Amino acid sequence: MVTFRAGPGFSISFSVRGVAYRNATEETLNFQGAPSSEKSQEDLSCKTHARFLSIRASVQILVVEDEVKLAGALRDGLEADGYSVQVEHTGERGFYLLRSEPFDLVILDVMLPGRSGLDVLTALRQKAVTIPVLLLTARDEVADRVRGLDAGADDYLVKPFAFPELLARVRTLLRRGKQETSGKLQIADLEMDVSSRSTRRGGKPVELTAREFEILEYLLRNQGRVVSREMLAREVWKEISRQVPLDNVIDVHIARLRHKVDEDFGSRLVHTIRGVGFILKEQSGS
Repeated sequence: MVTFRAGPGFSISFSVRGVAYRNATEETLNFQGAPSSEKSQEDLSCKTHARFLSIRASVQILVVEDEVKLAGALRDGLEADGYSVQVEHTGERGFYLLRSEPFDLVILDVMLPGRSGLDVLTALRQKAVTIPVLLLTARDEVADRVRGLDAGADDYLVKPFAFPELLARVRTLLRRGKQETSGKLQIADLEMDVSSRSTRRGGKPVELTAREFEILEYLLRNQGRVVSREMLAREVWKEISRQVPLDNVIDVHIARLRHKVDEDFGSRLVHTIRGVGFILKEQSGS
């Protein structure tokens, strides 16, 4: 177990066992002295792990972090888990790479010298770059999280953080990216077929207006994630700058959508996060 400290009160820990496996081959692994049955089990485990890491190595992750030691620790930890990682230390350089090279995910620090992480993120979304973005920041205020989400972030992680949590969020964002190409979306017993523009819950058809369908589709594609009114204004209504009166319009549509999707069923899926926005998720214990 290796622990890296990036300043007072900030450390991340991760196992480097994966590095040995990643660099090992069947010829270089030494099982001398182990019983044959144990050697076979270890051999099979190693081959399985090697195939698993080979699949992950095709996933390209960009880390944009100006703290050199932290960036290096993130790279080592992600590579130990099998990902292919590139590191940059400035927002300008990170933006250039994201516009010129293919990546599957970016881990982006908010406080970067020169061009900030939020500036980079805003510019990416304005240019219709849809890569999943995980923001890293030392700020834990609700307003800061809302600002990041409104700028187009897919997730938000506050320093200090546990490295296993970062890995879990990376896996979630990569899965979400694959789902976004799917024509069929689902949470609990709510199903949507985007190609036929049909929605069902509990096997029963749910009749939605065109706008309600677009809102629900966006919530489904971001299920488990808080969606602000500004995000809905930008992604559903296509409003670049949100006007205050649109908040009331969005609230009316959400109320109608909740009535159709939740009212006649045993559990609620559409939830309001006061002062922040909305989230589509299953109720705890449902």
